[in-house]
Amino acid sequence: MITAILLVVLAGLQYHLWFGKNSIHDYSSMLQEVEHLQESNAQLGQRNTVIQADINDLRTGLDAIEEHARNELGMIREGETFYRIVSQP
Repeated sequence: MITAILLVVLAGLQYHLWFGKNSIHDYSSMLQEVEHLQESNAQLGQRNTVIQADINDLRTGLDAIEEHARNELGMIREGETFYRIVSQP
């Protein structure tokens, strides 16, 4: 009789371990989600580093400001000639 009760308790515990809330399946899916989030954080950290370097360049040097003005605003210096090459459609 005690053996049967212990087997039922063991079966119940095994059920919760494999299929219940916070089961092994939930644990493995959370580990995968954590890995995905760590990769995403690493990419965002790299992007932040690049942006911070760009901010530092803009704060300290005029060359970076001039480069942005040339690339984004089409600035040219006095005496320079601007050539625009248009490809055929």
